[in-house]
Amino acid sequence: MAGYSARLPLTLDPREGYAALTTIKDVALQNLKMILYTEPGERVWDINFGVGLKKYLFEQSTSTTFSNLEKRIVQQVSTYAPYINIIRLSIDAVNENNEVVESSNFIKVNMFFSISGVGTFEFSETVSTS
Repeated sequence: MAGYSARLPLTLDPREGYAALTTIKDVALQNLKMILYTEPGERVWDINFGVGLKKYLFEQSTSTTFSNLEKRIVQQVSTYAPYINIIRLSIDAVNENNEVVESSNFIKVNMFFSISGVGTFEFSETVSTS
């Protein structure tokens, strides 16, 4: 079965050559991770691409920091994955058990998004300094 995109990191598939993403949802989830984790300036041909999520781990856990992060995520998704419509986005400081805390070395991004003609999905990613 042919896929929409290569699964990253590249891995061999005995039937297909390289493993592929076979649903639009999987492509969207992989693209969201790429947008979140890529540092601005990391892509040589497009220095504006990426949120740089890990750098926010070293910022103070304030509503201003999280508000700036939310704005950056929305802007990046609308620019680089315009087929994704963010319905709800929340960002929290969490501990090792994913419990919301005031300050932490962990950030949890929760997003509900839709893709026209495909459906509504949830994306959840917890990032830490390790």
